[in-house]
Amino acid sequence: MKKVQHYINGQFVDSQCGEFFDNYNPATNELISKVALGREYEVNAAVEAARKALTGEWGQMKLNDRIALMYEIANEMDKRFDDFLEAETLDTGKPYSIARHIDIPRGAANFKVFADTMKSVADEAYRMDTPDGKTAMNYSMRQPKGVISVISPWNLPLLLMTWKVGPALACGNTVIVKPSQVTPTTTSLLGEVMSKVGIPDGVYNVVQGKGSITGNLITAHKDIDAITFTGETVTGEKIMKECSVGVRDVSLELGGKNPAIIFEDCDMDKAITETTRSAFANSGQVCLGTERVYVQRPIFDKFVKRLKESAQNLKLGVQNDESSDMGPLVSAAHRDKVLSYYETAVAEGANVVLGGGTPTMTGNLKDGYWVEPTIWTGLSEDATVVKEEVFGPCCHVQPFDTEEEVIKMANNSPYGLASTVFTENLDKAHRVAGQIDSGIVWINSWFLRDLRTPFGGMKGSGIGREGGHHSLEFYTELKNVCIKM
Repeated sequence: MKKVQHYINGQFVDSQCGEFFDNYNPATNELISKVALGREYEVNAAVEAARKALTGEWGQMKLNDRIALMYEIANEMDKRFDDFLEAETLDTGKPYSIARHIDIPRGAANFKVFADTMKSVADEAYRMDTPDGKTAMNYSMRQPKGVISVISPWNLPLLLMTWKVGPALACGNTVIVKPSQVTPTTTSLLGEVMSKVGIPDGVYNVVQGKGSITGNLITAHKDIDAITFTGETVTGEKIMKECSVGVRDVSLELGGKNPAIIFEDCDMDKAITETTRSAFANSGQVCLGTERVYVQRPIFDKFVKRLKESAQNLKLGVQNDESSDMGPLVSAAHRDKVLSYYETAVAEGANVVLGGGTPTMTGNLKDGYWVEPTIWTGLSEDATVVKEEVFGPCCHVQPFDTEEEVIKMANNSPYGLASTVFTENLDKAHRVAGQIDSGIVWINSWFLRDLRTPFGGMKGSGIGREGGHHSLEFYTELKNVCIKM
């Protein structure tokens, strides 16, 4: 049986306590590995190694040399593309067709993008007159924040982990990564890459474990300077409370209940294609996904009919079937949670346009964590599945009449992460985008990302922005130096 170990101070190690927990293939419910369970000893060892590295070879390294290493990490990941692809799809169950084009290439690209950002970012300088008639010069300089804890999610494990590790290392920090307990493998595999390219010991550390045990130990550790987390809002609130002790910095990318607004003047083909993706891609396990769809009344019936037809064409299948569009949900617990929402929708009066349960799978897939792509209509705006994040392959479609009405509906949420707007009227697109409470607004598209742009949410969807030079605000300390001439 394969073991997934910790990676601490440049070495792969088991837990001192000798404990492991099970990791299952979501498509089949078959045991694929035993994962080391990190406790206090491993967390302390990782923190000690990370802090020591800040003053060692890594801390003394010139920027150009550090940037060159970022490129070597990305290049080595590209060389081991198939290894990362296999590990990621086994952990998550997602099809090769998705991971090959998004997860793995983006995972490597994150190191190059933030290496380039560090090469090109400019410092500020201001000349000023002093009260005694002299002159002073102010200039800014960036320093690493220190030891950063990266707590990464299970829906896009490699991509979202490197989205944080990339800028953290490019800025000269050291990291302690705690991946989700159900998707541990690629984070560990990256340790092999770090060793191969010569990243100094203690710079990149991985402590495997469960959130209730290992995650709590990490967030409470006072020698960790900052914590960056992607995951559900309730967990983010707990991490924020822990970080208030010691006034440690925190970056939170949390949940979403993202609206799509489909105006009657839209390109219908484009709206159907993109909404099918935004509602059902990665089996709906995307924080940027669309679970609330608002369609202008004259085209409502036509849109619902065509969205149903499009979703019916999605093929559920195993990761190595290149024709698969959707895989299973990531765990049995998450499947049960999503199915409970499906039941609640019906109990509250939903019209089930499509799906609503579990598909019939055969052979070794019959025990996997499969759910059907699901479309509802007929619920009020106060219904549970309209208000709460399901994080499954589902959406509720609601008609609207006026622009003013739909903006109020879209903003009637405790979340504010992402939204989509479909219209061929450019003035309307700009006008509506400016009034929606979300960190990202896509016009006639979805998940189109320039990695230099700010990424993050409003309200309960998080704190801070990541991407390009925006990430530097979290991963560095900005110092002003004032020199009187």
